[in-house]
Amino acid sequence: MDYSIDDMNAGDWEQVRSIYLEGIATGVATFETDAPAWEKWDAGHLRKARLVARDVGGARGVILGWAALSRVSDRCVYGGVAEVSVYVGERGRGRGVGRALLDALVEASERNGIWTLQAGVFPENAASVKLHLRCGFREVGRRERIGKLNGVWRDTLLLERRSRNVGTS
Repeated sequence: MDYSIDDMNAGDWEQVRSIYLEGIATGVATFETDAPAWEKWDAGHLRKARLVARDVGGARGVILGWAALSRVSDRCVYGGVAEVSVYVGERGRGRGVGRALLDALVEASERNGIWTLQAGVFPENAASVKLHLRCGFREVGRRERIGKLNGVWRDTLLLERRSRNVGTS
């Protein structure tokens, strides 16, 4: 492995934002149409599990991808449920970066008491669907016309992973 998985910090934001913008440009990664400022992104994501894949080879220190969790609800009953975001930049594709990030994010979530992870993925994003399924997620269902992106109604697949270690008793 020519990259390491590390905790994300504020100083990583410009590279993380750039990868986020790459994902937005594909039209199959998110309903967002622009990456927010650090302060807004920071406020919307849990501090317990924010990860980056850093190149340790030729492009030392370059961030290849990132993963983070966000709340699904402020209600206390959903305190152990989080939504997953995983983005891999062009430089990191085909190198196992997405799998390494998602596996590490699952581990970090469980260390922090998260019992259910969910992801909303556009059905057209076959690579993301395949990645989540390989990492223990299951398809719960298809949410038809759940939102509009650039004026067009889009479906998402709801994928979920239930921990075998947290919240079992």
